[in-house]
Amino acid sequence: MKELHTGRLYWPTTLAVSRNHTSLKENIKTTVAIVGGGMSGVTCAYVLASGGMDVVLIERGKIAEGSTSANTGLLQFCNDVMLVDLIKQIGRGPAETFYTHCKKAVEQLAAVAQSLPVDVGYRDRSSLYFASSEQDLPKLKKEYEALAACGFDVEYWTPDKIALHFPFRKSGAIVTHGDAEVNPYQFVNGLTDAAQLAGTRIFEETDVNNLQTLEDGIHHLHTSLGYTIEAEHVIYAVGYEPEELRGRLVKANLNRSYAIVTGVQSHLESWHKRFMLWETARPYLYTRTTIDDRIVVGGLDEETEQPVHSQQTISRRSKQLMEKLLALFPDIQPTVEYEWSATFGESQDNLPFIGEDPKWPNVYYSLGYGGNGTVYSMIAAHLLLDLIQGKGGQHPLTEIVSLSRASLTDS
Repeated sequence: MKELHTGRLYWPTTLAVSRNHTSLKENIKTTVAIVGGGMSGVTCAYVLASGGMDVVLIERGKIAEGSTSANTGLLQFCNDVMLVDLIKQIGRGPAETFYTHCKKAVEQLAAVAQSLPVDVGYRDRSSLYFASSEQDLPKLKKEYEALAACGFDVEYWTPDKIALHFPFRKSGAIVTHGDAEVNPYQFVNGLTDAAQLAGTRIFEETDVNNLQTLEDGIHHLHTSLGYTIEAEHVIYAVGYEPEELRGRLVKANLNRSYAIVTGVQSHLESWHKRFMLWETARPYLYTRTTIDDRIVVGGLDEETEQPVHSQQTISRRSKQLMEKLLALFPDIQPTVEYEWSATFGESQDNLPFIGEDPKWPNVYYSLGYGGNGTVYSMIAAHLLLDLIQGKGGQHPLTEIVSLSRASLTDS
């Protein structure tokens, strides 16, 4: 099993008791088998089961213990690839369609989070996307114009307006309304319960070591303990573990990032309306608050996939993140209580991998590569539901995010 994070994680400490699920100890049949019990797999299970499908979800470890527990919980319709760049890459129509569906996915996540019987830290938020340097300003203005032309609720803030609302000054910023934040660990655990109530059968500590497809198209998933799951459709939602895909998922990079969570802050008055903050630089800094008045800061991405095992290295990166935070909010006095490094995936065209395997009928992928993985998980769930129900040709994102898309062959 690939190691996806190291250090002291914050989110798992916020859930006193998580429900345990048994391992698979018999042969079973289902319509859809989902491999992976993180954000992507659980969201998919919930949406498909709510849509009336017979679903089995299997996780080889524990629910939400992989990349989900290192997720920083920002839900934004804007992406690592700016709309103006995506327009150049795939055309205005497809790019605007993709962004529009990201906005729809944020709204769907909001509806699901608010329907759960427990508070999962979901809060509506706006985001401030600021220019990291003067050189980024012309492009930032074009991005604002593209977002506004597409109908998104956005504002452009001048340096004076930024300084009026925050204790820092930047050369310009876009404010996006309609974003949100969530506690990803609580959300996935709460959604797991909801998926189970909708009929999903869930098995932890169940490792699939072989997928066999019979002549009639039925799939047999064989577990390490010798049991078999017979399924008409199989969805791989394995997060950032591409070796599980038989080495065929090319044109993806695994990188590592860093994050810190501060102690509880008694004075956050200078943080205007708890906006989520990020910037135009790549890699970028991002920061948000939590419902218990902590601050989450992340960034300093590196082009290597191995999580850091040196405490000295993690501490050095934590110090750098803290310095960047204090440059924005010099009036606060935070201490680092949690710090970690984590592996994350990026595709070369900055779009997720969602859809049917081009060479393997009725085998699908929900791989939310990029900084917007939670949003991509919701997009994937609805797209895969359409594909399995035979409506995939009607979904406007089918070709844009497919595993055989043109932008991959060109990248």
